[in-house]
Amino acid sequence: MRGGLSYRDAGVDLDAAERAKDRLKELVASTRDRYTLSELGAFGGLYEVPGDIERPVLVSSADGVGTKLKVAFAAARHDTVGRCLVNHCVNDILVQGARPLFFLDYLAAGEMDERVVHDVVRGVAEACRENRCALLGGETAQMTGFYAPGEYDLAGFVVGVVPKARVLDGSAIRAGDALVGLASTGLHTNGYTLARRIVFDVMGLDVGDEMPGTGRSVGEELLAVHRSYLPVLRGPIEDGRIRGLAHVTGGGIPGNLPRVLPEGLGAVVERSSWPTPAVFGTLQEHGGIDRDEMDRVFNMGVGMIAITAREEVSAVVEAASAAGVAAWPIGSVGPGEGVVYR
Repeated sequence: MRGGLSYRDAGVDLDAAERAKDRLKELVASTRDRYTLSELGAFGGLYEVPGDIERPVLVSSADGVGTKLKVAFAAARHDTVGRCLVNHCVNDILVQGARPLFFLDYLAAGEMDERVVHDVVRGVAEACRENRCALLGGETAQMTGFYAPGEYDLAGFVVGVVPKARVLDGSAIRAGDALVGLASTGLHTNGYTLARRIVFDVMGLDVGDEMPGTGRSVGEELLAVHRSYLPVLRGPIEDGRIRGLAHVTGGGIPGNLPRVLPEGLGAVVERSSWPTPAVFGTLQEHGGIDRDEMDRVFNMGVGMIAITAREEVSAVVEAASAAGVAAWPIGSVGPGEGVVYR
């Protein structure tokens, strides 16, 4: 006679979870550095604070990938969203001058698809190596009945460090300072609810169809990896060339640039000072979206803004170019509040 119910009968496969975790050990180990004191499987991750930093300040952030995940589900491609997650979080603490120390991820799904879990975490590990931070641990949760079949959620948590004397808090920004825009790779991880509505519902496209004007498929364009600006900006930050940074995420330039400006200062942004990538023109045209709404929802081709003294603009642009990232002077800081476009 058959016995009582098991966890597997209820939809949670512990054996699959264990196999998935075993496959992740090598990925996690590949991100270890000399300060990593624990291995995957410990209840808590251990990381030694580097001792060569004067008055170290820890900087932390948490974020997700949003509905970009819906595109990954439709395309059955899961190796880019983990990189997007890490890079987004790294950029958020870079704004305050910090370099990442370690990262934690959280992946939850209704059922354990070992291949999908491996692909997602492989992307996380790749980005951790690229940003020189340790993937210290995380959580992979099976939540049967909570998520739709084939879907999952993904979040990440980063901790970085900056010497207290070099914290970027906006206090050094002055009227007359210049804005340098650094190119995005596309939508990054924001605006996807509107973009998906336009592309899939209004335009009637599928992930394998060509995205008009881009020369790429819808899946390729919408799953482009959110760029990390750490390789571009670490040198200028350490050289004291940067007075402030704004990561252009949800809310666009109008919603993010004012967050780093001191009271009494605003910004003028020259719309014509950088080339807007074709994907944004396609979305605006087919969605019939007002330009002001586009500016509030999307990054419009600028993923990070560096605020610097005018005499430092060339050095910042050259540092970006050396790292393979386009950059442009896009405006200035002055008396006022908010962002004014010209």
